[in-house]
Amino acid sequence: MRDAQQLLADAKVIAVVGASRDPRKPAHTVPLQLQRHGWRIIPVNPHADELFGERVYRSVAEIPFPIDLVNVFRPAPDAPDVVRDAIAAGAPAVWLQLDIVSDEARKLATEAGLDYVENRCTAVERAVGNLSKI
Repeated sequence: MRDAQQLLADAKVIAVVGASRDPRKPAHTVPLQLQRHGWRIIPVNPHADELFGERVYRSVAEIPFPIDLVNVFRPAPDAPDVVRDAIAAGAPAVWLQLDIVSDEARKLATEAGLDYVENRCTAVERAVGNLSKI
């Protein structure tokens, strides 16, 4: 299983479940920062049509191309369903953001062979590892 740094280093396309329209929320600022450092961010949100200059999808299952990482900005009780969607979509990895922990999501992901990170921030890991795609 790859660690957090390796997941980000390997990823090119990141689906962000719970991406926010509110520029004051981490679910907006974190994906925007990753995008500015060269990752392609695919927002998943049932209440928006476009974010970060990208089309917004209602679920991971709707995304019509491969995703390298599913990044989750939803409450922990929603995480197992997001992991199920990631598995069905063939995503190789799931990352639950800071303060999001789910035993059920972890179990589902590991049993399906997905790389899994929880309770860590992608933006912090990007900065600590000095990672960039540009």
